[in-house]
Amino acid sequence: MAETKENIVMFPFMAQGHIIPFLGLALELEKKTGYTITFVNIPQNIKKIQPLIPPTSAIRLLEIPFDPSAHGLPPSFETTESLPPLLMLRLFITSPSLQPAFRKLISDLVHEHRQPPLCIISDMFFGWSVKVAHEFGVFHAIFNVGGGNAMALFHSIWLNLPHKKTESEEFPIPGFPEGYSIHVKQLPDHFHYAVAGDPWCSFLKQMFQDWLESDGMLFNTIEEIDHVGLEYFRQQIRCPVWPIGPILSSLGSKARAGEEAESTLNHCMKWLDSRPEKSVLYVAFGSQMQPSPSQTIELATALEASGRNFIWVTRPPKNSATNNGNGNGWLPSGFEQRIHGRGLLLEWAPQLEILSHKSTGAFLSHSGWNSVVEALTNGLPVLALPMMGDQHFIAKMLEEETEVCIGLASGSSEAKYKDILEKIEVVMGETSKGKDMKTKACEIKCLLGEAKKDDNIFKGASTKAMDDFLSAILSKSCNLASFGEAN
Repeated sequence: MAETKENIVMFPFMAQGHIIPFLGLALELEKKTGYTITFVNIPQNIKKIQPLIPPTSAIRLLEIPFDPSAHGLPPSFETTESLPPLLMLRLFITSPSLQPAFRKLISDLVHEHRQPPLCIISDMFFGWSVKVAHEFGVFHAIFNVGGGNAMALFHSIWLNLPHKKTESEEFPIPGFPEGYSIHVKQLPDHFHYAVAGDPWCSFLKQMFQDWLESDGMLFNTIEEIDHVGLEYFRQQIRCPVWPIGPILSSLGSKARAGEEAESTLNHCMKWLDSRPEKSVLYVAFGSQMQPSPSQTIELATALEASGRNFIWVTRPPKNSATNNGNGNGWLPSGFEQRIHGRGLLLEWAPQLEILSHKSTGAFLSHSGWNSVVEALTNGLPVLALPMMGDQHFIAKMLEEETEVCIGLASGSSEAKYKDILEKIEVVMGETSKGKDMKTKACEIKCLLGEAKKDDNIFKGASTKAMDDFLSAILSKSCNLASFGEAN
């Protein structure tokens, strides 16, 4: 009888910003270990993930049943990108309803393979999955797709709500070293509306409680840029923390299949090839959110006034009633004609290829962690316009700790075009601060590259962390096997 291969089960949250790094990690684990990787998600997403699996990969995709309409979500729901903020909140809060179906899925795998999985790697929002893992005696790890410092801020502030317990506009962060503080203006809107015991706070409180039972945490980062946050989790969660970044999608533009995507890629590369080195500002805000209509106008005005080359991935802003279906109706009248020749407007762009092109000089971003990692891996400074979640904390860390970023706005405030214009010039021009930012970004690029090295001469810190993680899950598996034989 053929020996059964070890199996690692991976279950990301239903958001593109979570699925893509999980898939990147799945491909890395498969290549490094040769184990079976079972990738779990709801049926609507499995259909979209299937074309992203390289033909050389044997990653197994498994559907977990989920009826969106039973939770007040649109029947066509796939990922959070298709949901307005209130429904997205509902998805988070109702996600523990997946627990019975996940338990059955793991039970079926145990019967199929005649042994439990080696490990379950779950999303941070699926903290409840640790109970299922331990029911079957399986090692459980949380893969946190965010950065260490930003997620530590997210954890500490939601857990303690310190801004509700002080009259001061600036306050210390519980669990952080002395001297670390945050201003109320640096908090996203939803922190101000938080009330202990409301559905969202209750969900997070239970999620954080579940984290305490996990056997370890994986982070898409490196120790050198996120030490404070990683140490925070080592102290607060009291489990091993492995920084294994950068986890980058190897798919690039292949993550969006079809002739249109290929045509856009070719057009972008040809356009960038015709521009001087480091002369292009890339502007994109991820798949989840877009700036408000008023913020979009301010940004367009600044880009036009800058005289700089730029690529802008622009779609109808949130709450936009300005798009009349006739072109980019949410932009200033005549904008496209006035920036013709130096500005490229797209609804989708091959981000990895653009960021790695020699003509790209900086990234104006929502400061989502995946985008930040992609920028820093290519040595690019960041102009940050955060919008939700941990993005405000990422922008704070990048500006105050690593000094590779200039924030355009804090909290719920919007950036005015004159400020945006001034900061574009700082980063794209020959200013001393801009030069320092570029130097620091290049230094981090080298650190990120070193961390992933794996050859006969040298192993980087992230490679060693991955080895330590794999040793830990194998050790638990061996201990369970020995216990079973003894009984």
